[in-house]
Amino acid sequence: MRTIWKGSISFGLINIPVKIYTAVKESALDLDMLDSKDHSNIKFKRVNENTGKEVEYKDIVKGYKIEGEYVILDDEDFTAADAKKTRTIEILNFVDQKEIDSIYFENPYFLEPEDQALKAYGLLRDSLKASGRVGVTSFVLRNQEALAILKPYGKVIVLNRIRFNQEILDPSELKLPEISTKKSKEMEMANKLIDQLTEKFDISKYKDTYTAKLLKIIKNKSKGKKPVVPRLRVVHPQKDLMSMLKASLESKKKRAS
Repeated sequence: MRTIWKGSISFGLINIPVKIYTAVKESALDLDMLDSKDHSNIKFKRVNENTGKEVEYKDIVKGYKIEGEYVILDDEDFTAADAKKTRTIEILNFVDQKEIDSIYFENPYFLEPEDQALKAYGLLRDSLKASGRVGVTSFVLRNQEALAILKPYGKVIVLNRIRFNQEILDPSELKLPEISTKKSKEMEMANKLIDQLTEKFDISKYKDTYTAKLLKIIKNKSKGKKPVVPRLRVVHPQKDLMSMLKASLESKKKRAS
């Protein structure tokens, strides 16, 4: 694993030096973009808008346009904006994770303590686990302020970035049905179906089967075999919800027996 950030967790008067590592990897296949004419690789270059010449990464700076002119920023400017947050994951408060809606969750990262902080790291991890709460934190990663939670995951503390409230779009423009609080026969049947399909969550049961199937097609195609595309049955909107709910319940019962 490659370290992407170094700093410390601020927990009251305790500072826990840590390193951040990416906790996930993509399961999708790494497909290259090719020219359809000769299958040559498509390359993306950073070019000067005026000259059309390629610019080396070391010669690129960042700027913000104000009144038609760019203000150029350097590393000191980013640090000066908030020196503390660029090096500290400050725990602002503790909350019940159930109070945080899943729409806010982004990327998870692993936190590894420096050797001298093993005891303090373990204390924070074990206290979080015992309390059933998560720490809400704020820090700066890659010149961008991040809101996150700290939570135990086995022996490691996971830092899970969450979105700010202003980043969530307002769904009021969507055409949606009104929320009903009335009990109906359809609702009772839907609840029964939900009860039938409810089981203990086990993440190991769920696999990325699409990628495996796509890889099989790629291997077969390399041997000259053409894939057979299955015909999908067109499903029209169901007008008689009650009959469909009953059929769903019966179908589940037959599979279970």
